[in-house]
Amino acid sequence: MNISHIEHIGIAVNNLDEAIPYYEKTLGLKCYKVEEVSDKKVKTAFFMVGQTKIELLESTDPEGPIGKFLEKKGQGVHHLAFAVDNVNKSLNELDEKGVRLIDKTARKGAEGLSIGFLHPKSTMGVLTEICGKE
Repeated sequence: MNISHIEHIGIAVNNLDEAIPYYEKTLGLKCYKVEEVSDKKVKTAFFMVGQTKIELLESTDPEGPIGKFLEKKGQGVHHLAFAVDNVNKSLNELDEKGVRLIDKTARKGAEGLSIGFLHPKSTMGVLTEICGKE
């Protein structure tokens, strides 16, 4: 597996309309895209900071993964995403190393990326995503 950089940091928020102004007006970042990923019941907003993105995540359904996260833990860092050359190859490699996978194969994520999640019980408590443009 070849990690090239931190692709993004995912942050769960209650409401994008309230969160975006903080990142734009207070931090001086520019939201360049808002996208809904309906099958994951989430709406996302993206900001660039150097080569790394901040991805804000708003639940569109309380029963979705972000809705459940917000109910249990409240707003805050949800996951850390690393860019890799090949998501499926990386998932297989991690599986062979004994890492517990949430996704056994890559699936479609926001911005057209292929993604796969690693279980936090295998990653020192950090929900980890690997992603790529394959």
